[in-house]
Amino acid sequence: MDVLLDFMHNLSDPDWIVAHGGLYLLLFIIFAETGILIGFFLPGDPILFIAGMIVSNMTLEPSQQIPTLMYWILLISISAILGNFVGYWCGKLFGKRILQIKDSWFFKKHYIIKAQEFYEKRGGGAIVLARFLPVVRTFAPIVAGIVGMNFSKFVLYNVLGAFLWTGSLMTLGYLLGESPWVQQNLELVILGIVVIATAPVILKAITGNKKKEKVVAKGTDVYTKKDSELN
Repeated sequence: MDVLLDFMHNLSDPDWIVAHGGLYLLLFIIFAETGILIGFFLPGDPILFIAGMIVSNMTLEPSQQIPTLMYWILLISISAILGNFVGYWCGKLFGKRILQIKDSWFFKKHYIIKAQEFYEKRGGGAIVLARFLPVVRTFAPIVAGIVGMNFSKFVLYNVLGAFLWTGSLMTLGYLLGESPWVQQNLELVILGIVVIATAPVILKAITGNKKKEKVVAKGTDVYTKKDSELN
């Protein structure tokens, strides 16, 4: 566990990432988070921001900076696309077995249920939106495979979502990467990215619980009213 915690902490250090695989490490992390069940805990959003920072701090000619950024975005997007393909086919081939996995510290069945509810409500667009939601983006392609989403449709939303997700966060990291304040307060910036990314999920959970409470309360009132009328 200590090794895992140290690894997660090191992922917030651009210098450590560069010294331990650089682009190859980033490609693996994005692939694992979007394609492997146990990869849901990996920090995809901060990693993309840091990837943009790394490019912005490279010693490059001005004319090479944007092409290099585009090259990194392309490769990391492809990694995210391939990850979702793996998730989709895992869901399609092993859906029943996945749903039978017992809950543990790294896998909770309600993750699948939440992703399925999100998918059913948003349709194909859920594949795009899920890219920006931690945990959900790991399970959304698996659920798409389990429910048998049309593969051509899945390919379209998978590719679109991957480029929007990686392109936006890496460009943001590239634009802010040379800022001294950002470099000195990187952990704070990463925390902000995580909060912004997870806010929709937290808000949905809160509002969803309130709606359920209102429905239950309303049902209780109706039931009480009927009892009083009978008496």
